[in-house]
Order: sequence, then C-alpha cells, then structure tokens
Amino acid sequence: MKKNKRKSKIKISRVIIFLLFLYVIISSIYSFFNMKITNIVVLNNNYLKDQEIIEIAGLSNYPSTLQNGSRRIENKLRNNVYIKYVNVTKQRFKTVHIEVIENRPLFFYSPTNKTILLDGTSVEEVFPIATVLNYIVDSVYDDFVKELAEIDVSIARRISEIEYSPNNVDASRFFLTMTDGNYVYINVQTFFKLNRYLEIIRNFPNQNGVLYLDYGNNFEIID
Repeated sequence: MKKNKRKSKIKISRVIIFLLFLYVIISSIYSFFNMKITNIVVLNNNYLKDQEIIEIAGLSNYPSTLQNGSRRIENKLRNNVYIKYVNVTKQRFKTVHIEVIENRPLFFYSPTNKTILLDGTSVEEVFPIATVLNYIVDSVYDDFVKELAEIDVSIARRISEIEYSPNNVDASRFFLTMTDGNYVYINVQTFFKLNRYLEIIRNFPNQNGVLYLDYGNNFEIID
C-alpha cells in the first residue's frame, strides 16, 4: 500500500511539473506574440509631424510588434500623398525606425488655388512656399515642375513669388522674386543655375539687384 501511495505521489508531482512547464511555455509564447512596440523614431520629415506619421502608420497605440511588420507599416505610409518613399526597420523587436522622403510641396499655383507637390500632384492644403502668380502654358508646365523639383531645398525656400514671363525669344522664361530682395530671370533650360544663387550674390554684399540666369549670370544692381 505504501508503495502505491509513493507512486501516486510521484505521478502527481510529475503532472504538476509538466503543467507548470506547459504554463510557462504558453505564457512565453503569448507574451512573445503580444509584445508591444515601445519606441518609434521618425527620420527626415519636415512637413508631416512625427505624430501624424505615427497615426498614418497605425502605431499611435503602440500595438503588437509582430502583428505590425515593417512591410505592413510601409504600405500604410505609401498610401499618403505627402510620402514619396519610406523605409521601416525594427531594432530589438520593440523599436521602430521610420525613415521617409516626403513628397514635399513645391509651389502654390494661383490659377487653380492649389499646392503642387514634388511629383506634380495637387492638394488643397496651403504651405509657406513660393507662389506662382499666373498661368503657365501646358508645353512649359511639366518641365517647370521637373526642374524646380531639382533645386536644392534651401534655395527653393528663398523664392517668394514666381511669374511666368515669356517673351518673343524665350517661351520658357520666368521671373523670380526672392525673399532677400533680389530678383532672378531664368528659364527651364537654366533652372539648375539657381543652385549657385548664394555663391553668385555673395559677390555683391549688401546690394540688391536683378540676376539674369536665363542667359549668362549677370547681376544688375538696383539703385
């Protein structure tokens, strides 16, 4: 009888150990699959705020990291008109890095009262950017958007107003009003010269004038 009791106690102990082991395994699996995102880092954004990007990505409640893989987050963000490119990586499962290239606003187009973005898309929202004052003919418009998109952002921010100003010689000529009080004549073929704007005007300290980049790079001082 004593041997039977001892065997029963051993069997019960083994069952209890097995159940405890099973409980630990199940708890570990459950905890793993419900592991929460604890930190989100957003990089390279200027026009979209960090919180806006987090909300678009569906991460505002810091959900499960396994149920929100990098590809899934990227797909959500790519659907936003202001995001041109996005790369999502995870570090130690719980930290999410979101690196974006924004489809940034290029100019406000007065004829349509809309903002034109880097890829040519138009939106209703208004930003503190250059204003195109008048209508640009279709044969010039696409090239204008393409060339302006190539201008360094720091230079583009110095443009206050853009006027389409063709003449008998040049159908793609523009007149730019700069925020520093200077003016620039330029055309679609010479837009790239605008990246040297600061280098050129540095030769004329404390003087305002008209910079002719459509032909040459002459600077005419305004008295």
